[in-house]
Amino acid sequence: MVPREHGESARPLQFVKVLSWLFLLLIIGSSLGLSVLISNYAERTLLAKQKQFSLLLAENLSHQIYTRFAWPTIVGYGKISLKNKEQFARLDQVVRSTIHSFHVVDVRIYDLEAKVSYSTDPEVQGRSGLAGSEFRRALEKNEPAFELASSMSWFRALFQFSLRPGSMVLKATYPLRAERVPGAGIENPLMGILEFTQDITEDYMAVINFERLVVGSSLLTSLILFFVIMTILRRADRLNLQRLREKERLERELLEQEKLAGMGRVVAGVAHEIRNPLGIIQSSSELVLKKLRAENSPHARLLEAVHEEAKRLSRTVNDFLDYARPKKPGQDDVDVSRVLDQVAVFLKTECEKHGVALVSELSPGAVVKGDKDLLYRAFYNVVSNAIQALDGPGEIRLWAAPEPGGVRVSVTDTGPGFPREHMDNLKDPFFTTRDTGTGLGLAIVGSILESHGASLSLSNAEGGGARAEIFFPAA
Repeated sequence: MVPREHGESARPLQFVKVLSWLFLLLIIGSSLGLSVLISNYAERTLLAKQKQFSLLLAENLSHQIYTRFAWPTIVGYGKISLKNKEQFARLDQVVRSTIHSFHVVDVRIYDLEAKVSYSTDPEVQGRSGLAGSEFRRALEKNEPAFELASSMSWFRALFQFSLRPGSMVLKATYPLRAERVPGAGIENPLMGILEFTQDITEDYMAVINFERLVVGSSLLTSLILFFVIMTILRRADRLNLQRLREKERLERELLEQEKLAGMGRVVAGVAHEIRNPLGIIQSSSELVLKKLRAENSPHARLLEAVHEEAKRLSRTVNDFLDYARPKKPGQDDVDVSRVLDQVAVFLKTECEKHGVALVSELSPGAVVKGDKDLLYRAFYNVVSNAIQALDGPGEIRLWAAPEPGGVRVSVTDTGPGFPREHMDNLKDPFFTTRDTGTGLGLAIVGSILESHGASLSLSNAEGGGARAEIFFPAA
């Protein structure tokens, strides 16, 4: 069974991520579209309100001009002639007092021939050809007209922190009529066309700020929503990868267990058949060896080699049987520091033989639930492997101490360390780098520790050498 690659397994979530980016673009596009609609509605509403306000201002200005200037001037002078400085000054005073504080930039009064009869700007006074299409509409259709003029586009204004006065103006054109003519049959005759320009930059800036608020809120909401979605997807992605890794690990373990179970049954059967005749050979060679030694026979050395090889083969058979049929551990209180101390005492002679210094740093109270004999065998195998890995003088450090959540044990040597290319195979049964090894040492250690709920971690120490770290979780 070949494990699937994580990238291929996570492809559905990658597709979801792509969809999330598309959704982000869709959300931002929709939000911006909605913002533009709202902004345009706000701008139209402002324009409608300003038109209403301009219409009221035009009606008031028309009323003030007639009641405070036109009618008194006709009564006093008999006719209106703005060439008369007194009449012009009186009209100017009426106009300026009426438009005061209403942000009116310019006021013009056209006669029926489209000539400027009055203007707050002296430079255009008496000029012709300045009237636009709104003048004709007011003159012919007798209705007011409005024109919005701007010095910059809406998009540009959106990125301006402030607008200069006069950036946005509204020009209103209104038919100026007499309210009453005494003794005349004509009612409300047309006296001229009133035109004034009003600066609405400040109000327009308020609308722009509202539009900024709408657009900014939409973008911020979209980004927050996208961030939440991506956070959920990342978490789901991590959980999915963890589950995939766990599934692949379980599949590998299941495959390995099935393979080892079949191998274990074969090995157990073969080892059982070998064990009985091997025991007879070992005991018989031991009896004959004693007799030959007593007789100082020259054949004693040959029989001694046979006896030693029989013992070595017996140990190998026992390893096969122990791995194939692991013993169920007890559940007693075991002080791992004392067990490690016993291992150090037993292997002291072996260490001195090879020039290995055995240093113990064992803290009291490192108690776990388990089987003392099985743990002794596991620690013995780990330390023996360290001695064999040194293959000469060196140092082995034994460390054990309780810590939050359990007990930790480490065995560190100053040898060459584990080859990087073999790191993934060190715990595999029957894997060995020695010519005389069976490859079951670490496999048996792993089996014993697994039965105790402990974990075995193999790595290379920072200063060189190999490190075997065992952690017993709290019961």
